[in-house]
Amino acid sequence: MGLHVSLFVCIGPALVVDVPRNQNITAEVMKSLNIPRGVHRVLFRTLDTDRRLMHKTKFASDFTGFKKEGAQWLVDNTDIKLVGLDYLSVAAYVDVAPTHLIFLRSREIVLVEGLNLDGIEPVKYTVHCLPLKMVDADGCPARCILIA
Repeated sequence: MGLHVSLFVCIGPALVVDVPRNQNITAEVMKSLNIPRGVHRVLFRTLDTDRRLMHKTKFASDFTGFKKEGAQWLVDNTDIKLVGLDYLSVAAYVDVAPTHLIFLRSREIVLVEGLNLDGIEPVKYTVHCLPLKMVDADGCPARCILIA
């Protein structure tokens, strides 16, 4: 039995937020972003966009991502159902497994990784994130676009 992703989660209003530079996304960082209740889709623009990591061919293990306590804070204190990040993982390299487990435990949060947020301002958009239909997969490629 596979997991089915609701397109209602993948399409709709989205908030792009700028993450403080030079740090992973911790509980303190999440608190500082002041994301209001009722926001269901958030794309996190980090130092990785400034470093243009999505344009590089070599993997960078020092990318910015969620620490497990930041992921837990998001799950416990927000209504977010879609988390997008601007590199190959939403989880910081040092916390990959624990962070993913926190996000995926309830199977209610869609993780969107590898976003190109070059030139994207931290405001509200409409996101259209269309995943490929794949059988027996725990993830899949998706095409995501933002409309101002």
